Amino acid sequence: MDLAALRATLPHGDLWVFGYGSLMWSPGFYFRERSVALLRGYHRSLCILSTRYRGTDHRPGLVMGLCRGGSCWGMAFRIPAGHVQYALGRLWHREMRRRVYYARLVPVGIARGRRVRALAFIADPGHAQYCHELDLKSRAQLVAQGIGERGRCTDYIRHTLEHMYALGVSDPHLARVLETAEAMRARAGSRRAR
Repeated sequence: MDLAALRATLPHGDLWVFGYGSLMWSPGFYFRERSVALLRGYHRSLCILSTRYRGTDHRPGLVMGLCRGGSCWGMAFRIPAGHVQYALGRLWHREMRRRVYYARLVPVGIARGRRVRALAFIADPGHAQYCHELDLKSRAQLVAQGIGERGRCTDYIRHTLEHMYALGVSDPHLARVLETAEAMRARAGSRRAR
């Protein structure tokens, strides 16, 4: 699906966008309203090799995608109708350049018991950058080594966790990956200092 095809599937008027990673703390578009949101049927997973924003082709990082099963707390943003086209262009450029995600409208629960359909970026398990099964050490190694256009992968994970904690949500596995990755980076730094 290209951007024109996506636009054709979207309702007219305001658009909600669901963020579960860096979109939670750095959406990059104008919004009129935001709300803590719960998406059922998908969970947040460190499953996408990052070869641009948080890594390179030779030293990829690891970033998040939505995968089937479970549920995911995040942030929903309402973009007013007059800003939707510009925001979509920015989102498409940011999230879809390598087509590692599917862009889909999904039902999310937001504040005061409301439900909205929000645009979300769901991991494509058939993409070459999708990691099917990695153990803790393998995930942490990718996070530890990843540095790309937007900085260190460890910073990406840390900021995401901080914003999850601010929502009252924890992710013990993601916290363990970060802790292990930071320990790996510290050990590598002390070896270089010798």
